[in-house]
Amino acid sequence: MILIADSGSTKTDWYITGVEQARQVQTAGMNPYMQTFDSMVHIIQDDLLKLLGTSFFEKVEADEAPLEVYFYGAGCTAEKIPLVESALKTVFSNASIFVGSDLLGAARALCGAEKGIACILGTGSNSCLYDGCEIAENVSPLGFILGDEGSGAVLGKIFIGNCLKKQFADALCREFLGEYNLTVADIINKVYREPMPNRFLASFCPFIYKHRREPEIHQMLDEAFTAFFKRNVSLYRKKELPVNFVGSVAYFYQDELKQVASREGYHVGTILRSPIEGLLRFHTLND
Repeated sequence: MILIADSGSTKTDWYITGVEQARQVQTAGMNPYMQTFDSMVHIIQDDLLKLLGTSFFEKVEADEAPLEVYFYGAGCTAEKIPLVESALKTVFSNASIFVGSDLLGAARALCGAEKGIACILGTGSNSCLYDGCEIAENVSPLGFILGDEGSGAVLGKIFIGNCLKKQFADALCREFLGEYNLTVADIINKVYREPMPNRFLASFCPFIYKHRREPEIHQMLDEAFTAFFKRNVSLYRKKELPVNFVGSVAYFYQDELKQVASREGYHVGTILRSPIEGLLRFHTLND
């Protein structure tokens, strides 16, 4: 059996195959920078196994069905990988376990065993040059304050800044504040005083998407995606390779993304909303 996980800070998508019927379930996120060893074990032992069923766990415990676990997650740096491995090994003591970063997961899902440039465009952004198995180069994303160009958090940050500094039409800004029931004081408090401001900012992407045809929004998207290519993708100096994307921003704004890519001299390859199915193909073919 193969158990594949794609984990962020808020949720983890798990896909189990090799049993009677392949299944996909979801638990809370497992980010070793934000959670303790005990909390991760709790998610696996109490939440995941409850969703997969006791019969699954009994087979694994008895070693009747050899289990391979491939876990790709946010926060899974070289320093933190052993912590996640230990949490998984505590529950799946007989399993073969591999833990890698969410970026490696994205690259394997998008490119398989081929060379390419793999990018994440979701709440945050990231990119890498992939050699067909591992990450060869990575431009640090730097987070939504210093980097994360083209991400949901940065799109939200630019959008709110333009609204509050009267760079957009008054009617658009009034509609936005009314739809989200926000005041300027609310926005300042959530961005500067409350936790997870990146998620708050990224939550405005549906509104931006709804108005993406309006000239000022289209220009904002164009500039944001251009910055992503210039400050990230161009540094790999591999215009001959396809540029592939995973994440909700890439998926929903793919028309605008492709337009910018073409103008910058790049060819867009695969765009996936989630990496799970691509990871399943990678590990099934390379098993």
